[in-house]
This record gives sequence, C-alpha cells and structure tokens, in this order.
Amino acid sequence: MEQYQDIVSIIALTLGVSWASGINLYAAMLTLGVLGAGGHVDLPHGLQVLSDPLVIGAAGLMYAIEFFADKMPGVDTGWDTLHTFIRIPAGAVLAASAVGDIGPAVQLAAAIVGGSLAAGAHFSKAGSRLLINTSPEPVSNWAASVAEDAAVVGSLWLALNHPAGFVCVLALFVAAMMWLLPKLWRAIVRTFHYLNQRLNQKPYLAGRHNPADVKRLSAPQGG
Repeated sequence: MEQYQDIVSIIALTLGVSWASGINLYAAMLTLGVLGAGGHVDLPHGLQVLSDPLVIGAAGLMYAIEFFADKMPGVDTGWDTLHTFIRIPAGAVLAASAVGDIGPAVQLAAAIVGGSLAAGAHFSKAGSRLLINTSPEPVSNWAASVAEDAAVVGSLWLALNHPAGFVCVLALFVAAMMWLLPKLWRAIVRTFHYLNQRLNQKPYLAGRHNPADVKRLSAPQGG
C-alpha cells in the first residue's frame, strides 16, 4: 500500500509541476522552492535544486516581473508569446526531474508527457488571454491573472498533499482543455479576421452615398 501511495505521489507531482509550469513557470518554481527550503515538503532529488537560495531569488525576481506584465493588456500576450519557448521545455525538464533516478526511459516518458501537458496549459492560457484582450476594460486581465496564480499554488499544494485527488482534478482539466482549445482557436481566427476586415476597410466607404440618393437629391425640385 505504501509503495502504491509513493507511485501516486510521484505521478501527481510530475503532472502537477508540468501543468503549473505551463501557466506560470516562475510561480511554480518559487512555490516548490519555498516549500522545500522551509522543510514543509520533501522534494525529490531532482527538484531539490529549486530550494537553493539562488534559484529561489531568481524565480522570485522573474515572478515579480511576470506579476505586473501578466496584468497589462497586450503586454501579457507578448509575454505569453515569448514564454512559448520557455514554459514548455521547462515543464518537460521539471517533469523528468520529478521522477528522480528511476531510469532513463521513465525520465524520457515523463519529459514527453510533462512537455505536452505544459504546452496544453500554456496555449489554453495564452488563447484565453488573447480573447480577453479584446475587452476594453482591464479588470478581466487582473481577475484572470490572479486566478491563474492561485490555480498554480493551489494545484501544487493539492498534488503534494492529496495526490490522488489532484490526479482526478487534472483529468477533468485535460478533458476540458481538449474541448476548449479548438473553440479558442476558432474564436481567435474569427477575431483576427474581423480585425483584418476593419483595418482594410477604406475610410471613404463609410461616408459614401447611394448613387440613386445622390441623383434624387440633385434633381430640380418641382413647384
């Protein structure tokens, strides 16, 4: 029974750290680093480097930058675009590190699954933010950003303390992600198509008169 619980704990942490990395990599690293350094959790050997003060400081600095960048419309999308090349590889590396020294095949499998999960979480976040940015008010950006940060911390806490429950919750998220991503893509395409039409619309068309109306108005009035 104890061996089964250890396996579930490793799976939950592997999936949890990769999913959280896809949403906010620096919040995930900072959370695990602080918990590990404070002795609140026993991190796997491969993740113990996150408890190093230098790593905690770097993660904290980058999280502080992302905290503000993530709440500014337009800037958040640029930040997400840049981090497409950071979050996904980092999610794969952290997932491989979470399984420890079980074996190279297990580490490679964890990296593949972790990278895919980080990619799904990242593109779900980035796509949602792109649509939110079409709204003129900034409140939705702040609300979404705070909710994402809370989800990262909450998911890691759940993975560490209730691994079986986290795996069930994550399964629901993956199902929702598979349903949501195609819809997000179609909505983004429609939005760009609409904006392209508006930008390419000739200014004079809005003030252009119907030729029949012009002829009628210019005709001499009887009586």
